[in-house]
Amino acid sequence: MSEVIDHFVSGKPWTGASVRFSDVFDPNHGTVRSRVRLAGAGDVDDVVRTAVAAQREWAAWNPQRRARVLLRFLALANAHADELAALLSSEHGKTLPDARGDLQRGLEVVEFAAGAPHLLKGEYSTDAGPGIDVYSMRQPLGVVAAITPFNFPAMIPLWKAAPALACGNAVILKPSERDPSVPVRIAELFAEAGLPPGVLNVVHGDREAVDALLVHPDVAAVGFVGSTPIARHVYATATAHGKRAQCFGGAKNHLVVLPDADLDQAADALSGAAFGSAGQRCMAISVAVPVGEETADRLVAKLAERARGLVLGRSDSETADLGPLVGADAVDRVTGAIDAGVREGAELVVDGRGVPAPEGAEGGWFVGGTLFDRVTTDMGLYRDEIFGPVLSVVRAADYADALRIANSHEYGNGVAIFTRDGDAARDFAAKVETGMVGVNVPIPVPIAYHTFGGWKASGFGDLNQHGPDAFRFYTRTKTVTSRWPSGIKDGASFVIPTMS
Repeated sequence: MSEVIDHFVSGKPWTGASVRFSDVFDPNHGTVRSRVRLAGAGDVDDVVRTAVAAQREWAAWNPQRRARVLLRFLALANAHADELAALLSSEHGKTLPDARGDLQRGLEVVEFAAGAPHLLKGEYSTDAGPGIDVYSMRQPLGVVAAITPFNFPAMIPLWKAAPALACGNAVILKPSERDPSVPVRIAELFAEAGLPPGVLNVVHGDREAVDALLVHPDVAAVGFVGSTPIARHVYATATAHGKRAQCFGGAKNHLVVLPDADLDQAADALSGAAFGSAGQRCMAISVAVPVGEETADRLVAKLAERARGLVLGRSDSETADLGPLVGADAVDRVTGAIDAGVREGAELVVDGRGVPAPEGAEGGWFVGGTLFDRVTTDMGLYRDEIFGPVLSVVRAADYADALRIANSHEYGNGVAIFTRDGDAARDFAAKVETGMVGVNVPIPVPIAYHTFGGWKASGFGDLNQHGPDAFRFYTRTKTVTSRWPSGIKDGASFVIPTMS
């Protein structure tokens, strides 16, 4: 009998009333490793009630006391880092070094969120009028939901939970049912760090659980990361029910290579950014845009050499370049996109279909690095997010053409430019219509104290993830106007107060 992964509610494992389950697979072999419970709407309602009660006490803690819980969690998470990375890679398929990076980028946001006492300070104006002071305070929203994807089972839950908790909210985390174990372990470590029961709850589920969170009257805000169609649904439903929402969707990230760039550096950067984590990153580079035919010919030759030399391995490998995809459906989607690209007339330079599985991973879900050249912007290969180790080369005639290509795509998550020309880089950063820009940096994920978020169909909502925006999103501002004058006159005033 497979192990059953329970929900984690009120500081302990919880079964709920639903009797539905989903299989959790080992992507190295394509076999079932455990089963996870799927919550129903009634289960979600029970958990929300628990969170509402717990949040009142948590919000009454002062910010410094809450921050100390985050600091104790940091120490515990670092002590258990190897355990968390191994658990993550075993369900997701990313290699151990990549799994450690997943965890580390999440912990960096926890470190930032531990600065809550400073970040929650309001503004104060003295003598705004005769005897009048005006000040603001940032207060928690209440119960918030975080709906997170399979591709970063440690990082994204921590990006959502840490700022929300630091602000005094209770969090209901609905992680992907594909790799649910790390989010549960994170919640266990928070409990060990002294987080009161019910303040961070993990509820597994599918669309039934998600929709129950989106319409529940006691859920004040929703944070989501996933595909654009679902992001649109989550944003529209949440906001229609009066909730604050930040929803991040798909991507088609471009990397522009100017003729003056170091092509070996650019090729190395493209290989890692396109094929790392088997391309299962919202910030993966999936489109290379070399400027000029000579630049394109030279770059494609270097990319082909690197793609053919990629080392596939089991997820527990310390040396492999990429591991398996997360599921059989992912293999079908990626190979289907490659098939379609061939039919559309793109030049298949390196074919990752049908690669032999690494030793000890027979039956695993592997697709090798795939490189297309002479892709055009009307092809599905270019338009659609593939979410696999597939890199398309779209040739640009000149710099203006490259900028146009990047700006014309419906997605606007991340983009990069490789060049030695500071003027061109500065112009590109100013004019490209994308939320995050890298200059000689292939994956421009901001550090924890700046904000992460895409434009256009890559992001829905006014505020981004982590950085200062997270504290704005997870709090609401209250402004107080106070007067302590001497010699208060009797009688009512029927005129709106002014500062005259």
